Amino acid sequence: MRFSTTTSALALAIAAFAAQPVSAQSQPATPPGAPESSQQDDDPSASPAAASDTEATAAESAGPLETGDGGNEIVVTGSRIARPEFAFPNPIQAFTSETIEQSGDTNITDFLTDSPALLGSSTSADNAGSNTGSALTVGGNYLNLRNLGTNRTLVLLDGRRHVAGVPGTSAVDINTIPLELIDRVDVLTGGTSAIYGADGVSGVVNFVMKRDFEGLRIRGQAGISQREDAATRYFGITAGKNFADGRFNLTGSYEFGQDDRFSQLQRLNYGRTGPTFRFVENEDPNNDSPSVPDFAPRRDLRWADTSPGGAFDLDFDFSPDFTGEGKVYDPGTYVPNTFFTVGGDSTRQDIYFGDSLPQNERHIFNGLATFEFSPALRVFAEGKYVRSKAGTFQQPIYDLYVVLYGDNAFLNQRFGSNVVGDALLLGRDSFDFGIREFLAKRDTYRSVLGIDGKIGDNLRYELSHTFGQVDAKGISPGQRLSDRYYAAIDAVVNPANGQVTCRINLPGQTLIQNFGYIASQQYGTFNPATGNYEGAPTTFRPGECKPLNIVGENAFSRDALDWVLDTDVAETRIRQNVLSGSLSGTTDGLFSLPGGPIGYALGAEYRKESSRFTPSAFTQQGAFLDSSSALPERGSFNVKEVFAELNLPVFRNAFLADTLSVGGAFRYSDYSTIGTTKTWSVNGVYAPVRDITFRGTISQAVRAPNLGELFGAPAGTFEFIPDPCGIDRITDGASFRQANCLAALSALGITPSTFDPNGDPISPTGTAQKGRTSGNRNLREETARTWTAGGVLRPRFLPGLQLAADWYDIRIRDAVNTPAAAQVAELCYDQPTLANAFCAQISRDPLTGYFSDFTVSPANVANFDTEGLDIALNYRLQPGGGLGSFNFRVNGNYLHKLEFIPSPGAEVDNDRSEAGAPKYSATGDITWSLGGLTLNYGVNWFAKSLRFSNERTRDDPDIVAPEYLYFKERWEHEIQASFNVNRQFNIYGGVNNLFDTKPDIGSSSYPVSSVGRFFYVGVKAKVF
Repeated sequence: MRFSTTTSALALAIAAFAAQPVSAQSQPATPPGAPESSQQDDDPSASPAAASDTEATAAESAGPLETGDGGNEIVVTGSRIARPEFAFPNPIQAFTSETIEQSGDTNITDFLTDSPALLGSSTSADNAGSNTGSALTVGGNYLNLRNLGTNRTLVLLDGRRHVAGVPGTSAVDINTIPLELIDRVDVLTGGTSAIYGADGVSGVVNFVMKRDFEGLRIRGQAGISQREDAATRYFGITAGKNFADGRFNLTGSYEFGQDDRFSQLQRLNYGRTGPTFRFVENEDPNNDSPSVPDFAPRRDLRWADTSPGGAFDLDFDFSPDFTGEGKVYDPGTYVPNTFFTVGGDSTRQDIYFGDSLPQNERHIFNGLATFEFSPALRVFAEGKYVRSKAGTFQQPIYDLYVVLYGDNAFLNQRFGSNVVGDALLLGRDSFDFGIREFLAKRDTYRSVLGIDGKIGDNLRYELSHTFGQVDAKGISPGQRLSDRYYAAIDAVVNPANGQVTCRINLPGQTLIQNFGYIASQQYGTFNPATGNYEGAPTTFRPGECKPLNIVGENAFSRDALDWVLDTDVAETRIRQNVLSGSLSGTTDGLFSLPGGPIGYALGAEYRKESSRFTPSAFTQQGAFLDSSSALPERGSFNVKEVFAELNLPVFRNAFLADTLSVGGAFRYSDYSTIGTTKTWSVNGVYAPVRDITFRGTISQAVRAPNLGELFGAPAGTFEFIPDPCGIDRITDGASFRQANCLAALSALGITPSTFDPNGDPISPTGTAQKGRTSGNRNLREETARTWTAGGVLRPRFLPGLQLAADWYDIRIRDAVNTPAAAQVAELCYDQPTLANAFCAQISRDPLTGYFSDFTVSPANVANFDTEGLDIALNYRLQPGGGLGSFNFRVNGNYLHKLEFIPSPGAEVDNDRSEAGAPKYSATGDITWSLGGLTLNYGVNWFAKSLRFSNERTRDDPDIVAPEYLYFKERWEHEIQASFNVNRQFNIYGGVNNLFDTKPDIGSSSYPVSSVGRFFYVGVKAKVF
């Protein structure tokens, strides 16, 4: 099936059959910890459309449900009160286990990020290669609802909190969720703080797990790309048994998942994608011609003046003369105002960035037990252990502007009489040292122990304790110890024996550290009393240093390299304890409104969160040359809360009021860190007739600052800062920028926006700079006002059709923002005056005008605004005549607004239509079933998105040629076939990215991943 690209995007959101989501109106659930219907008949050989039978039945019988004694009332995500499923006010998207399996994804985050609501989530690809921020985050998967941040997305497991996966945050690593036990995933937009507490200002993602399982179910799947890489393997087994007439159930499961490392080197000739092409400046910013695009794609780009064996400048004119192997250096053709050349001997950029996907391996063990002593008392327990390992290769270690002195033995051996003084190593990309590697090992523990039951006919209670803990290690092998490295490369001939040695091994020498081409200074002095070089981070004795030859590739000895390298190991522990108790029921038997008895829930909760991070002793000393310093970090908080929820069924089965109900919720919280907060919500449902229901919610939600934002220890950091006052950017940004730059640079005696005192342009492309970051204990809560309004259509004249449409609006004020150093620089000059907090966080060198230092820390200064329309369609059709059954499903989104204001007075940052936030998006599929055969065809789509930010595109009309202004639309097709061999055995197989769609020019993984066409096969068996 093909779709015309000229069709309106909103029509595509309704009509394009794209993969997976389904409206939740037909997805019943049970209260957390409560008994569910037995999974005894959950036959793994059943077709993926089996769940749709239930969905269609619910849609077809969309009239009022008879509640009577409450037996037909249910609880879904976003409420603790049981009520008829059609009477819920919350717009929920639900994804069933069958739908997940239909996608072929064994990583649940990869599946969920196809949903328009979760497009901005962080997948394994975002935590691999050069994207990786630290070893502790390698391979992590974190959900980001509505592009408002992972810390604003509350992730629940059966309605209960889950321990975070990143120290100092509330972000849950979705890799720890057992795929085998998922019954469905509910995605709820809007403030839910009154129901679940803080953090869910953008909404909730609730993983609802299977319960009361009986039998033995086995599933295995393997997949590989068309190019025989990026392979995945999955195996899961679940066994359960009911005892004592079904009152006692024991269930256990084990799950194994493994994803192969996938390097960008495996896609060097893959169309015109990121490794091959890159957009770079196309002309001199001083001579900006409107007819010449400022940026254009180029191939065969190389990092200027750097080479794997070294680019050596022997006459100190800042131009390389020779490679480290002694060849006259061919610089290629310089690309003006960039760090690139085309051709020549410089290092190719396409081999530089490491992995596209990390190596990932996980083992998940789960145990569940329930025992019902009587309707008044049921005991339930859950236990989970996850061992996961992930690893990725990033980029090589590199040197820039390192001085080798004129008497350097290895320099003279290579270049002889060409060495007439000190030499400058302009750049060396040390692939021969070993590519930088990040490894993560994580152990996750979680347990739930509780009781629940009925008190009389109309009152339920529950009391539970949830414990979670993550122990993780981040391992970075091959890190250079700065003092040892600079000592080792300062190699000279020992006049006593003619052997090459380190200068510091000779009597009377001091240890020096090379500070680039500007100067060298004393770093440590030998102390005869201790026999060490005191003041050096890794004190060592004379004679220990081994000379390291960096003049040419693989010129060094292994002993010398081992002496300068060590492994960095960071450890963290995250712990969570939640004690919760609640009562829920109705006033049935006491009094009722015309629509029925009043539903209510009330309870209390105590939660304690703690996090600690311990960097290696070397990192604490700042001893590693290639990473920043950091201090140990720890913090904790507790919160005591009480909450209440009410539902008033005003009318039922009345004239023009088939259903009318209103409700609300309130939560009072007392934090040990920020004091008290109050959250609330109000909702309503109105169905004039049984075929159509209108619904709406309004709420105030909060997010308390997380532990890292509050207690983050001062730490060194290293960032690249494009200079807002550079000649290529001074006219960008807010209207205040140019005047502020003129004032700031003039104060340093520099001709603004043109030249520094040495006659060079001021930071045309920016500078790499070390700075500092820390937490802020004076933070307070964020506050959000959210509302949703929409309706659900279930027409009796068209049985099997269910259509939902909901508008959402989320506005967050006093949001915590930790700007990057580049943002701090922009915010400084884009304010009405230079007298602002951001200019105080950044400084310039008074001689050169370049940035010399910065500090970043979080503050309650930002605003977020987003709104849009969600549409969900599900249609079940059984035409008869032996044609089988058809099921159509679509989820679409229109993004009306996504704005961010980083601080009061700053310019609005409009993110709509930028990469990751398309204006229109849709996903859905069509499934056909006949007998034991099921075929599924799906499409994932979103509209074109800007290559550069809205602001840069607006301020620079000729930034790029019109054909490159937007990334292309995403069109990714999927197909799966499934066949029931018998009631116990099912085989299936499929193809993702059916037409081998490639990323757009200049991008490595957007709008589709670089894996390409992917095949998979699997089996499911229910042994008994």
